[in-house]
Amino acid sequence: MSKQTQIKKNLKKEDVSGSETVVEMLKGKTKWIFGNKLRKPKINYPDFASRRRIDLPTPSKSVGLLVIFIILFVLQTGVIYIVYRNPPALGANNQGDPIFLYPRIHDQFIIEGIIASIIIFISSVGYLFLYQASKYIYDRSTALKYLAVGILFIIGSFAVLQFMLAVKTNAIRTFLQDLLNIYG
Repeated sequence: MSKQTQIKKNLKKEDVSGSETVVEMLKGKTKWIFGNKLRKPKINYPDFASRRRIDLPTPSKSVGLLVIFIILFVLQTGVIYIVYRNPPALGANNQGDPIFLYPRIHDQFIIEGIIASIIIFISSVGYLFLYQASKYIYDRSTALKYLAVGILFIIGSFAVLQFMLAVKTNAIRTFLQDLLNIYG
């Protein structure tokens, strides 16, 4: 046996610097808390990994994504708002013409929530198209098609949502009146 292995065998744990655990360090410094009778229990936990498991079929990633989109769609339609406030499905103005957007910004019709949710869903599909375009990095024409459709969906849905917000806040009406005053 070599001299180094004999030295390693003769060394105790206390002789090696940094080999004591945090509990051992605390025990040495705080004997009045732990005392001589307090020690770490040795527990043998049951081995559940060795037991036979039931194999259940797992859904694919597409099904999981579809479930997430359905949940997002339902939440974006304002289901909690609809249940809590019970708004009307559709409204009418003073002349009796139907209106789809509630005139105030803090309230909505049911149809308005559904339309806004559909537009947000289209924007989400646009982001999925952007992700799909990144998969076809070596097929330039396919990647550009996915990229163009994705950007079109995102910008289009953003523009429609901004238009809906402008109609709700009467910004369109004041803008048109200002144009008439300037050029009329």
